[in-house]
Amino acid sequence: MKVLDLQCALGHSFEGWFGSQADYDTQRAQGLVTCPLCNDSDITKMLSAPRLNLGHGLAPDPTPAQGAPATGAGAGGLAATPSARAVEVSPSAPTLPVVAPETLQQLQAAMVKMVRHVMANTEDVGTQFAEEARKIHYGEREERNIRGQATREETEALIDEGIDVTALPLPEHLKGPLQ
Repeated sequence: MKVLDLQCALGHSFEGWFGSQADYDTQRAQGLVTCPLCNDSDITKMLSAPRLNLGHGLAPDPTPAQGAPATGAGAGGLAATPSARAVEVSPSAPTLPVVAPETLQQLQAAMVKMVRHVMANTEDVGTQFAEEARKIHYGEREERNIRGQATREETEALIDEGIDVTALPLPEHLKGPLQ
């Protein structure tokens, strides 16, 4: 099993599990490797420190060998700091604020968890959202949690009528069933 650190063109980092490097290459070439947050298929494999089993529970010597580089992965060596990652930036990629990779991963995980909660606990009424929200608000339909699409004008009209709505931008690929 090959576990890879991947990143889309928008800077979303995620992990991918593949049977082999060839499996990753084939799936990426077919556009099957996509960002779980934005569905971008422009995926870059990031550098990461490999995990090696060197003996029976013995940790490798943390001091570099004489003449070996202290940091980086020179000439096939291991990076001295496992959390260090190289970032490839596409010239067309938007500039993102500097955020620690661990923080970004936590935010992405929280976003996916929140989306899954909303999807599991609401009924999709599609483009009938404004009409259905009004019927619920005025007691013409049973009260329940709904989600759907509304135009800016429909949303403003609902708010003017005192109907609570919240915009929740969802990437198109997250609107279907989540695994």
